[in-house]
Amino acid sequence: MFTFLLVVQFIIAALLVTVILLQKSEGGGLTTGGSPAGLMSARGAADFLTRSTAILATAFIAMSILLAFLAATRHSTTIDPTLQRQAAPAAVAPATDPVPAQEPVGNGQVPFSQ
Repeated sequence: MFTFLLVVQFIIAALLVTVILLQKSEGGGLTTGGSPAGLMSARGAADFLTRSTAILATAFIAMSILLAFLAATRHSTTIDPTLQRQAAPAAVAPATDPVPAQEPVGNGQVPFSQ
């Protein structure tokens, strides 16, 4: 059920983005006013894309709340007793260097060894 609703939520989101991008830009948003025949007129409010945006936005918010509620109530409150704390592994003795360090010969160069 949760997966189905999640797929429906994705479809609603994709449709909402598509409908918003199809709408005509009417100018400066809050800074400058658009034409008088904008969203507040009867013609603007009845526009198909405007109504579609409102319906899809409402459906998106409702589905988001429903999915959040379902996700919050689906979790298990029991503790798995099979998980136990494991002891830390024993400390390992530091490894010794098998190749002795070579000292520089005369001019500060290390001699070539095979």
